[in-house]
Amino acid sequence: MSMDVKGRVDQILPIQTGTSKAGKEWSKQEFIIETEEQFPKKICFTLFGDKSSLLNGISANDQVEVFFNLESREYNGRWYHNINAWRINPVQAGAADGPDFTPGDIPPPAAAAEGGEAPVDDLPF
Repeated sequence: MSMDVKGRVDQILPIQTGTSKAGKEWSKQEFIIETEEQFPKKICFTLFGDKSSLLNGISANDQVEVFFNLESREYNGRWYHNINAWRINPVQAGAADGPDFTPGDIPPPAAAAEGGEAPVDDLPF
C-alpha cells in the first residue's frame, strides 16, 4: 500500500545502528512531520539502510511531501507497525495545489469581448 502526505518536518532523530541475529548490520533513521490539517497530526516515518540519505538537504521546519508504505507484522502474539518512507520531496513555500493564474487570465464576458456592452445583471442580490 503506497500513500503520501504533506507536512512540516518537526524533528529528525539520530541514526540508529545494530547487528541482526544473522550477523548483518542495519541502520535506520526516523523523522517526524506534522500535518497541516484542521486537526494536525504528528507522524513518525522510518528510513532503513541507505534510504536515510533522502533526508540530505532537509531540516526541521521544512515543508515536505513524503511517499510511504504501511507495514505490519506479528511477533509473539503482538502486532508492530512501520511507516516506511521511500521518497521525500521538498514543497515550495506558498505553492498551491491548484493551477497558477491571475485575475487578468479570466476572459471578459462574451458581449464585452465582441465590442458590445456587458449584459445587465438584474438579480436582486
